[in-house]
Amino acid sequence: MKYIDDFNDPQLARRLLDDIHATVTRPWAMMEVCGGQTHSIIRHGIDQLLPDTVELIHGPGCPVCVTPLEMIDKALEIASRPDVIFCSFGDMLRVPGSSQDLFRVKSRGGDVRVVYSPLDALGIARKHPDRQVVFFGIGFETTAPANAMTVHEARRLGIRNFSLLVSHVRVPPAIEAIMRAPHCRVQAFLAAGHVCSVMGTAEYPELAERYKVPIVVTGFEPLDILEGIRRTVRQLERGEHRVDNAYPRAVQPGGNPAAMRMIEEVFEVTDRAWRGIGTIPGSGWRLTDAFREYDAERRFEVAALRTCESAACRSGEVLQGLIKPNECAAFGTTCTPRTPLGATMVSSEGACAAYYLYRRLDAPAAPMPSAPSKEAAPLG
Repeated sequence: MKYIDDFNDPQLARRLLDDIHATVTRPWAMMEVCGGQTHSIIRHGIDQLLPDTVELIHGPGCPVCVTPLEMIDKALEIASRPDVIFCSFGDMLRVPGSSQDLFRVKSRGGDVRVVYSPLDALGIARKHPDRQVVFFGIGFETTAPANAMTVHEARRLGIRNFSLLVSHVRVPPAIEAIMRAPHCRVQAFLAAGHVCSVMGTAEYPELAERYKVPIVVTGFEPLDILEGIRRTVRQLERGEHRVDNAYPRAVQPGGNPAAMRMIEEVFEVTDRAWRGIGTIPGSGWRLTDAFREYDAERRFEVAALRTCESAACRSGEVLQGLIKPNECAAFGTTCTPRTPLGATMVSSEGACAAYYLYRRLDAPAAPMPSAPSKEAAPLG
């Protein structure tokens, strides 16, 4: 309870807000690349307490939301097979594929199970040697060490009926893609503290220098986020573009060496498609050749699938920070948590889910003050 109380102090929050208001002299737009931060911002109304000239742009920080539709459809095909026990975290079960979701597969007799750790799935594989057990391994750098360790353990124990459906993505290449995209308005980033607790900050200084943007690592409680915004605004006003760690209680510059070694042994960098965004070079991980036999895509020979996104869903624009969720015509009407058109409405870290849960149902009456845009070249 100590950190919950300490980092929710309203008096300290007011002081940080006063400092931000006193510092800002012109419009600025910054992006948080973390769905957990987005939910905290909307839940506590942080964006509504900031000066009108400070805009928070919600980025592609929800790992469930950016899992490509083709990968969801591959999961659905594998989970539908009678010899498979398909294991996943619970927030993947409602994510819509082209025609159904994992809940629908389960209702039709598929053995789909919610687990709390990939090691739970490995335990199921040991108990059911006559069945193929697949774990849906998604997420940013935060979840990669546990998934890597599980595959490593499966090989050590000689468990051959376990495999991983890998859809891991990496944050730094996504930041670069955002900055290179046409019509980019982002002038600074709030980096995700949990990602940096694993990987450290070594990949960010080059990005900050190349694109002349401050990158401030911050946490998830209200005071964490406000302090991150305060430091970001000060850099912007001074014309600086440094990496600043505002979350030192959890993040060290060198990250977690043991976790990084495990990732490096089991995974290798690859290009990865992001739902609603497209393929970002070098933005994902896949299993190395030494562990390729545990690759579910290879084991089940899941070919490239024909996918079909909802024409009414604008979640891709939400993930790129081009629109706010309540600017989509389907938001809160044809698209709700019970009838989702896209993953951003069902994930516990999705921006659309945050806006719906905390009743941000109406689109802004007028556009926020626009920040000076940067010239940016298209990807590719």
